[in-house]
Amino acid sequence: MKKTFRFLPFLMTFLIGFTAFAQEIKWDKKGDTFYSVVKNEIFRHPLPNTVGERLISAAQLSPIGQSPLSITDFAFSADGQKVLVYTNTKAVWRLQTQGDYWVYELQTGRLTQVGGELPESSLRFAKFSPDGSKVAFVSEFNLYIQDLNSGQITPLTKDGNRKLINGTFDWAYEEEFACRDGFQWSPDGKRISFWQIDANQIRDYYMINTTDSIYPQIIPVEYPKVGESPSPARIGIIELENKKLTWLNIPGNPQQHYLPRMEWNSAELLLVQQLNRKQNHSKIIGVNVTTNVANLIFEEQDEAWIDVLSSWENVYGLTYRHEFKWINGGKEFLWFSEKDGWRHLYRIDLSGKVIAVTHGNYDVINLLHFSEKENSIYFHASPDNATQKYLYKAKLDGKGIAERVTPVDMSGTHSYVISPSGRYGMHQFSNSFTRPASEWISLPKHQPLDASQSIASKLPANQGSKTVEFFKINTADGTEMDGWMVKPKNFNPAKKYPVLFMVYTEPWGANVKDNYGVGRNRNYLGDMAEDGYIYISIDNRGTPAPKGRVWRKSIYRKIGRLNISDQAEAAKQISNWPFVDASRMAVWGHSGGGSATLNLLFQYPDLFQTGISLAAVANQLTYDNIYQERYMGLPQENLEDFVAGSPITHAKNLKGNLLYIHGTGDDNVHYANAEMLINELIKHGKLFQFMPYPNRSHGIGEGEGTTAHLRMVYTHFLKTYCPPGGR
Repeated sequence: MKKTFRFLPFLMTFLIGFTAFAQEIKWDKKGDTFYSVVKNEIFRHPLPNTVGERLISAAQLSPIGQSPLSITDFAFSADGQKVLVYTNTKAVWRLQTQGDYWVYELQTGRLTQVGGELPESSLRFAKFSPDGSKVAFVSEFNLYIQDLNSGQITPLTKDGNRKLINGTFDWAYEEEFACRDGFQWSPDGKRISFWQIDANQIRDYYMINTTDSIYPQIIPVEYPKVGESPSPARIGIIELENKKLTWLNIPGNPQQHYLPRMEWNSAELLLVQQLNRKQNHSKIIGVNVTTNVANLIFEEQDEAWIDVLSSWENVYGLTYRHEFKWINGGKEFLWFSEKDGWRHLYRIDLSGKVIAVTHGNYDVINLLHFSEKENSIYFHASPDNATQKYLYKAKLDGKGIAERVTPVDMSGTHSYVISPSGRYGMHQFSNSFTRPASEWISLPKHQPLDASQSIASKLPANQGSKTVEFFKINTADGTEMDGWMVKPKNFNPAKKYPVLFMVYTEPWGANVKDNYGVGRNRNYLGDMAEDGYIYISIDNRGTPAPKGRVWRKSIYRKIGRLNISDQAEAAKQISNWPFVDASRMAVWGHSGGGSATLNLLFQYPDLFQTGISLAAVANQLTYDNIYQERYMGLPQENLEDFVAGSPITHAKNLKGNLLYIHGTGDDNVHYANAEMLINELIKHGKLFQFMPYPNRSHGIGEGEGTTAHLRMVYTHFLKTYCPPGGR
């Protein structure tokens, strides 16, 4: 008897974060079957039946004499007869992108490890050849190919090292372009294209580990600071028959541009996106790999910057990859642009002809599905409320207007994953007072496949009290900003309460969203509302809310100024609310929010009395070139903007109470920021508190007891210098 498994209840019980998981669902490309992993077994789910059948058992995925493989990820060969299992992983910067791979053959039951004698947990981005006979992978900065019949492993590159990177990327490309998987098979399996990053010309940043031995260990990271030229990148083509390597003839100076995207169109044509150093001029270049001739297909410019990716995408998903969406037999592809002032979808043919697919004064948040047969696309959008998200449908040919598919009776945030056929979808809903619930639906009518498991049936049990209030702030120049607020329990409007602002403020994150969990403070030990705090967050101009290009790009060359003045103006208005105690105004943030916290304390010292800053960029000239130059330009041209927006410039103005927290092992926002700022505060005789966390990275989460300790430090400081309770 086959073991069966009902997917939906398990999903809701064991998965955290629907959006991240949804991007990882494995679909049968032929139709409406998806696959899941439960207790290291792979199940098959043919929709509309959500009860799955076990396809591969844990016993079948157990090497001789060993425990079952712990499945981090898996992929099928094109014919569906082999499964590539990713296991025994370890982190490379943010994600677990290095580990071991095993191939399981469904017909024979054979389980074999990929990589032979290569070091344990050293393989990255393994993938089947189109015919399933081989696997290519990266190990220790070189590309390899393994024949699955003979087991023979052949190196395709031999010159790779920490500074000459084949088939993957350096720190900055990975962090800022989400470029990790750096090679692709050609459609006919005869060639492999790959990136090579030359970091020899990039200076190392040295992190120091002082706790794991009695002598400090130096950890070098190739890290191009703002103002430094990019790591030169080039794309090579390897002919597998004779191992001939050809470097693509892409015009331009490799030290003055980026190559963040490539994709095979056919066995002979490869498309490459080239972005200039300022990231405001994008070109799509088609390269004939046989003749090595490059032709410009499409180009676009912006006065600020052009987004290669957006925070609306799951760019930190393990299998995330930039992809061209091909239509019309590969003669056209789908592409996002803000050229009309809003983020819309376009179809572009190989001659450069452009046709708009979506229209109107709203942003297409992300594309979920397209079907040439049905002449349709599905996408997320929220034209009327930037704090929410819904499913919309439009015609692929660009005719007509978009129609909302999500029912109108559930306001909040809706997320979807659509099956390859477009007939089914996984739907999740939550809002500020409704816990997340999921259901499988049929499309286009949006009907639940199982009424007993529908979101509507779960609403009474999932809804709680409405503790989060959404509001709007209008600035003097007419800008409208969204905010949320959580008031104290047993709130008395006749009393005055302290306010804690949570900020991020930069172009990579928005805080004001109508989803479950908004209004919670992960660093506070206890219940802020119970203790008597008002908790507030506001999204200023420049945050990535779906409010159009002008909203998002108004911050260009103004980080540390426009975002800070917007937040300060909102705080001034709030300080005049009758139930707010203007003498107890506090602010906190992490990363970009830590920078904003410092700037608010330093630039508006009479407005905020208390601030808690975590992992902050104190000096904009210390951060990486891809992020900082994208939003600020080049310091060689407008250094004054970097200086004016850096907290360190204004540190001499500190009047209030500052708690500054930073991990000494932060590879993202380097610990040097902390010591630079500390020196400046000392120079001006400023009193403050500082909490370094040894060898902790940007999230300050590693190490036994770290999270609990941080919460204690954070909460004690807040209660001491911004006492809770109404007065």
